[in-house]
Amino acid sequence: MQEQEKDKGKTVTYGEVIMRLSPSENRKLQQSNKMDFFFGGTEMNVAASLSYFGLKTQQVSNVSNDLVGDAALAAMKQFGIDVSAVNKVDHPLGLYFLEVGSSMRPGKIAYNRLHGAFANIKPEQVDWQAVLENCDYLHWTGISPAISEGAYLTLKEGLEIASEKGITITADPAYRSNLWKYGKDGHEILKELTCLSTIFIGGVNEINEILGTDFSFEEEGFIAAAKKLMEECPNIEKVFDKVRTGVSASWQKIYGRAWTGKEYLTTEELEITSVVDRIGTGDAFAAGLIYGLQNFDDKKALGFANAACALKHTILGDANLVSVEEVLEVMEGSTGGRIKR
Repeated sequence: MQEQEKDKGKTVTYGEVIMRLSPSENRKLQQSNKMDFFFGGTEMNVAASLSYFGLKTQQVSNVSNDLVGDAALAAMKQFGIDVSAVNKVDHPLGLYFLEVGSSMRPGKIAYNRLHGAFANIKPEQVDWQAVLENCDYLHWTGISPAISEGAYLTLKEGLEIASEKGITITADPAYRSNLWKYGKDGHEILKELTCLSTIFIGGVNEINEILGTDFSFEEEGFIAAAKKLMEECPNIEKVFDKVRTGVSASWQKIYGRAWTGKEYLTTEELEITSVVDRIGTGDAFAAGLIYGLQNFDDKKALGFANAACALKHTILGDANLVSVEEVLEVMEGSTGGRIKR
């Protein structure tokens, strides 16, 4: 990790801390009698990456009150994340199983999270006034409010307080239909929470899900979708999108695009021909964007996010453990992977 920057407030992330279990060497579960494990979770991955960029971070969550929860807390501390707002509760830590894909065989995931520690979070467990003290950014994703009503209500309270305080709220509201099991309409809730936010991280698919629209994927469709989102949710100031082309599970191409409310921005496409790990690449984009918006103009911030996302494909585990310097080198065209001596 880099030395933390002293002149900026912290970034707060809200979401589940989850254990990932995966057979090594691209094996299927049926082939393996041992598995590697990592601690992650989409929002925690963002916090870990920002910590490695030198920013102060704090996670709001629940973990299990046992040795697994202790290990999760230790992992977050190792990443440099402030865990003072992480509660220990008498429910198991959520987990998921991942079969890593290769070439034309896609990766597969099975979740066990709907009755875990985070699913049992409640608004009274979080002192948002204290958590948001000296906070510049609050980040959330669509996964968290999908897990339980308590997770949704806790997040809503945090967003309302953050909005009152003038904190920048970054929303990555991907809709996961298989998670919304507690009787609420996910589209309505995601629109409600998005309208409390200021920066939207997502593209046409996410906007269509939230608004019930059918904008096309092309540039004109993206701009029209972004404008419609800003019309429906006036607090949204800018829209940033990561565009992926999957040649195979092992070969990916990505570029970034944005609508700033005034102009359309895009980046060059980066190609990753030997993917090490796809998990957390979207989180790496979000973290790169949050860092970039605090340090660069919009165009450079978008390029920084895209380069950070590309680098995550080369890092095993959920978190993007790269430095600002490494991301800037990729932005500047250093993609040959030459050994540094």
